Amino acid sequence: MSLLVVGLSHRSAPVSVLERASLAAETQAKLLQDTLAAEPAVEAAVLATCNRIELYADVDKFHAGVAELSTLLAQHSGVGLDELTPYLYVHYEDRAVHHLFSVACGLDSMVVGEGQILGQIKDALALGQELHTAGRLLNDLFQQALRVGKRAHSETGIDRAGQSLVTFGLEQLSAGADVTGWARGKRALVIGAGSMSSLAAATLARAGVAEIVVANRTRARADRLVEILRQPGGTGVAARAVEMAAVTGELTRADVVVSCTGATGLVLTAEAVAGALGLALDPASEAPAASVPAPPADPDRHAAWVENGSAGTVRQAVRRATVPAQGAGPVRLALLDLAMPRDIDGATARLDGVRLVDIESLAEASADAPMAADVDQVRTIVADEVAAFGAAQRAAHITPTVVALRTMAAGVVAGEIERLDGRLPDLDEKQRAEISQTVRRVVDKLLHAPTVRVKQLASEPGGAGYADALRELFDLDPQTVAAVSRADLNDPNRGRS
Repeated sequence: MSLLVVGLSHRSAPVSVLERASLAAETQAKLLQDTLAAEPAVEAAVLATCNRIELYADVDKFHAGVAELSTLLAQHSGVGLDELTPYLYVHYEDRAVHHLFSVACGLDSMVVGEGQILGQIKDALALGQELHTAGRLLNDLFQQALRVGKRAHSETGIDRAGQSLVTFGLEQLSAGADVTGWARGKRALVIGAGSMSSLAAATLARAGVAEIVVANRTRARADRLVEILRQPGGTGVAARAVEMAAVTGELTRADVVVSCTGATGLVLTAEAVAGALGLALDPASEAPAASVPAPPADPDRHAAWVENGSAGTVRQAVRRATVPAQGAGPVRLALLDLAMPRDIDGATARLDGVRLVDIESLAEASADAPMAADVDQVRTIVADEVAAFGAAQRAAHITPTVVALRTMAAGVVAGEIERLDGRLPDLDEKQRAEISQTVRRVVDKLLHAPTVRVKQLASEPGGAGYADALRELFDLDPQTVAAVSRADLNDPNRGRS
């Protein structure tokens, strides 16, 4: 079996495609179940964030796996396969491991070095464990990715290379001014009560806003977030929760709005924002479609297309064609849309006194952000960890065979001791124990060097064949080896986060 990842992200696809391809929580669960039902896959995990959708699987056939995973992503995202395929990337075996480790370190994030991706990777692993779609390989892979990401943040200054999407978004809203000074005394409306919205609320509270109003479809979640914000040991900010129906009224009192919900349609329309500000909505003509080069449809060639910069050309052209100019005049209402698909109508950016920052404009701004020298150090960490993970997986592959060999040897020793008991019935217990111990020591010494050496050889590239050689040389029962593998795989304590 081999690791395969098929996905799309802000690096390979325009935001408009990512927006349409986003997966709700229940859709992610169905995708995992259907992936396991497909013939090529025996394990599966999905990593779905605001700017990436990736399906990981342990497959026995590369081309069949790519075709099946691509089809499943198209079916569950609702974007046609022909339309989705040009934006998909494919990573296999060590390249797939390298990709996830890079993602975990924040190297592949829209804002380099942001740490929120670690929580999202943990959630992806938890979902796979809950649905029993993550087996030995994916449990090991995602657990190691979390450790690599934490190592990168603790051993390097990657945090200085970028910030969380929330912090970066607020910096864009403040137009270069100090966020704390810009936010102090403002009234903030936070729409949504999930992890991103909670982080936004906490960040705004620490920045010194005067009040935070939380609106959420489920009122109980909004109440819980408000309770956390009010805690004396927390931010201590003045906070209250409202129903989603009250959002329009709260807009008239807000200075800053942050929205990140799981809604499939717009939460804030241009009409609602214009009404709150007492403006007349002036319908503007849509920008013409951009003329951009089409990416290759073959997933095997797509990675090279992304790496040589063609994907960036597409993204920049799409941004120029779709991002409206910001409204004129002093900013009366600052809007930060962190949702995918988007919560806030892009037409609000054309309203006088409104400043809108969304995922698309964040992608454009972060493309020009300076890369810290620590990024190179993180890349070295990732390369070392990929090599170590590969060696560990190859060594683990031979472990069931070594266990089966030692089990067979123990059975031979037990049989011979039993025969000795029949031939020499007058041996006392001390003599029998001494003979048994001597025979076992001889067998252990004979097996020690070969088993240690075969594990070392198996951990090297191309070492997978040593397990087959060991089974052949010692005539081991394949069913016994398989039973050891199943016992290890079904260990309830293995890979739990």
